[in-house]
Amino acid sequence: MKNLLLSFISFILIGVAALVVWSLNDYLNAGSLSETKYILIERGTGVGGIAQKLKDENVISNDLIFKIASRFSKSLKAGEYEFPAHIPMIEVMKKLSDGEVFGRKITIPEGLTSFQIVKILNKRDDLSGEIAVVPKEGSLLPDTYLFSKNETRSQKIEQMQSAMTKVIDELWEKRAKNLPIKTKQEAIILASIVEKETGVGAERARIAGVFINRLNKGIALQTDPTVIYALTKGEMKDEGKGPLGRRLLRKDLQVNSPYNTYKNTGLPPGPICNPGRAAIAATLNPEKNDYIFFVADGTGGHAFGKTLAEHNANVAKWRKIRSQQ
Repeated sequence: MKNLLLSFISFILIGVAALVVWSLNDYLNAGSLSETKYILIERGTGVGGIAQKLKDENVISNDLIFKIASRFSKSLKAGEYEFPAHIPMIEVMKKLSDGEVFGRKITIPEGLTSFQIVKILNKRDDLSGEIAVVPKEGSLLPDTYLFSKNETRSQKIEQMQSAMTKVIDELWEKRAKNLPIKTKQEAIILASIVEKETGVGAERARIAGVFINRLNKGIALQTDPTVIYALTKGEMKDEGKGPLGRRLLRKDLQVNSPYNTYKNTGLPPGPICNPGRAAIAATLNPEKNDYIFFVADGTGGHAFGKTLAEHNANVAKWRKIRSQQ
């Protein structure tokens, strides 16, 4: 009888040991997933729901082992995850407990109009939903934004708007004194012009200083990007030939529009693009200088002048450079 009992106990122990070995093998070794999959774990999903979803998607082969293992792990986090082919269950658990979510991202460059930003969002097939109305110009902050698959385009618009509000609120408090800019909206309007006038970061504050000087003296800003906006209403062409699909012509400077800063003094009625943080910061803390003019110098930057004579000389140099291109 004693030998029988010992045999039975041994049998049970061997069975348990075999089960443990089998479970560990299933937990530690390569899984059966045949190709990379992206799985979204919704917020509020419990361990049982996560295990079932992973099993249904063939990421794991045994949901019970997964649930048992989860008791010895940190809490599992919601989000979208990338699971490569044959990922072991232990690595699945690590991803979820560490919150190693897949970083889908979309980059919005500085200086785009709201129309252009909506086009970028609409081209992404991993976003969902419609954007019913193009957002107000200057209300979206250019940046890189993370998102999960099937997040809506409207959610990204709201995130960009919230980010712009946060940035302008922060930078407004740090603005220089005695600026001819009285509201946050005026700051964004001027920053949008600064953004469109130069792609050279080091020039932003200097160009902002030029525009501040012109505003203080009551001189028209005379900036080409505002005329382009007057002609396009922000619906820029994307054919590799510039926003107009051609060069800006002298006759264009006569367009009858409040955005035409050749015909109107002061700021235009609204922004002409969505400026980035750096352009807004430069506008609110411009370089103090005596420059009134600037023109392209052929290197991607600009030549600055304090007098009309200096400016005319710089313009002559630029025309010579352009004729040789």
